[in-house]
Amino acid sequence: MSQRHNWFEGWRLLAVLTLSLLALSLWIASMRQFEVEGVRMVIRFTARSSLLLFCLAFSAAALARLWPNAWTRWQRRNRRYLGLSFAVSHAIHAVAIIVFARMDPAGFAEATSPASYIFGGVGYAMIIAMSATSFDRTAALIGPRAWRTLHLVGGYYLWFQFVVSFGKRVPAMPAYAAFLIPLLAVMALRMIAMARHPRGQAITAS
Repeated sequence: MSQRHNWFEGWRLLAVLTLSLLALSLWIASMRQFEVEGVRMVIRFTARSSLLLFCLAFSAAALARLWPNAWTRWQRRNRRYLGLSFAVSHAIHAVAIIVFARMDPAGFAEATSPASYIFGGVGYAMIIAMSATSFDRTAALIGPRAWRTLHLVGGYYLWFQFVVSFGKRVPAMPAYAAFLIPLLAVMALRMIAMARHPRGQAITAS
């Protein structure tokens, strides 16, 4: 297992996840001959893959503190690459949304609102900023304090946006409540980790 983890991490991890996300998105779209419904299926798929990757990155430091073992150490070491994979997933999500808007303007207008543009735009700005500063050179340029603030605020904002995005669908589709479980779990883990290590370094999102 340790040898597999040693191979499946870092840039290899990011490459494998990126290729997998691209291949799955194309396959899903092809199931509906790349028509509007196929594009909407890609939007739903990447929303869920982004949720999974975000939760893995967002909980990495807390899990490593609370339950240090081979898996959580691997997760903590690869938090940066899990975060970048989340950014890739959400980039595909954005492309699918743009394609949907061009293929079906009326359906897109019905599915969106001014608030979604504003809060979604802020979310993507956070993702871009956090991704751009996920490298040693760019992180050094802004300094450790600014880096920590950006990734802390950005992580909590994205967590809140996921809660709102999935939560608002629960009244019409109760099954969406299942997507709130990992979000609440990772937040609980972070709160517990901070309570047990109140003087430790702040747990950032990436």
